[in-house]
Amino acid sequence: MNTDHCPARHAAHDVAVVDDTRPVADPGLEEHVERWTDVNPSAGNRAYRQVLGMLALVPLLSIIFVVIYFAVPRDMEVRFLGWHSNAMHVGLGLTAGLAILLIGLACIHWAKQLMSDVEMVEERHDANSSPEERKEFLAAFQAGADDSALGRRKLIGGALGGALGIIAIPAVVTLADMGPHPGPGTRRATIEKTIWAEGVHLVNDVTYARLKASDLEVGSLVNAEPETLKELEGAHLHIEKAKAAIVIVRMEPDSIKIPDSRRDWQVGGILAYSKICTHVGCPISLWERQTHHLLCPCHQSTFDLADSGVVVFGPAARALPQLPIAVDADGYLVAKSDFTVPVGPSYFERDSRDDFKKGDN
Repeated sequence: MNTDHCPARHAAHDVAVVDDTRPVADPGLEEHVERWTDVNPSAGNRAYRQVLGMLALVPLLSIIFVVIYFAVPRDMEVRFLGWHSNAMHVGLGLTAGLAILLIGLACIHWAKQLMSDVEMVEERHDANSSPEERKEFLAAFQAGADDSALGRRKLIGGALGGALGIIAIPAVVTLADMGPHPGPGTRRATIEKTIWAEGVHLVNDVTYARLKASDLEVGSLVNAEPETLKELEGAHLHIEKAKAAIVIVRMEPDSIKIPDSRRDWQVGGILAYSKICTHVGCPISLWERQTHHLLCPCHQSTFDLADSGVVVFGPAARALPQLPIAVDADGYLVAKSDFTVPVGPSYFERDSRDDFKKGDN
């Protein structure tokens, strides 16, 4: 059906209409050619089945996506002609991509082969619509809804809605990669634990050279890590490195306030503290040699390393965790255990009763 809304186009379609206000003659509309799916019911039904078939594959691909996410090992790789990639990533990309592609192809095929085939010509108008034009738009929208053929082929609407709804499941499943549920057991095994352990050597965080107590000068500060980091790879390496980072300082023994509970945590005035600020987790290494204060560059929290790392200024709410250290038979610094309290920023669920507070020594 051809609809002509232009008053200047009352002539036949094969006759050019000349208007003095336009430099080019209006060629009018070409003769409308019926689609094959409109004149051949078998072709229309075949296109209908094709649309339903593409939409029906979307739930299957979504299920395969979820199976791949849980079943394929995360370290598995696929190799082809010298190209290699993570198998899970390839599988997830192919299934999600094909599902989205099929929805798009189904909608295009539906629009081109099954919706009403109507040609229209309209004059350009101002962007601001009048009330009458808005009413016409609503009427045209309703007509378009009627022309979508959903009244005659209702399964397409249900299939499309189902495809769009179920394709959200893979996206929801991938939210599990945001991390494990932070219950008490998970916190104890992850953020409240580091790889420091009895006998682990303290090494320079750049050269990974072991640190000998006799080589550290009074007033010096060294950034260090556990030697066992060399045994880790990938994301695990970065996670543990971030939690286990420490600073080692050496001060005159008589200038340090050491509580009875920490008498054997230091070696001749050498102490080790977490490098991670207890406010929001910024790395700290601004060392004031004369005052024995360690300053956080982010929000100026200040910790007194000569007084068990207590907070003397700034927004941090708890002392900097101290790592118990000793020396091995060769004089190299080693850890005596892991930190006795969680390192890093504070959070509501953790018990802070074991944190050191000013006045405890």
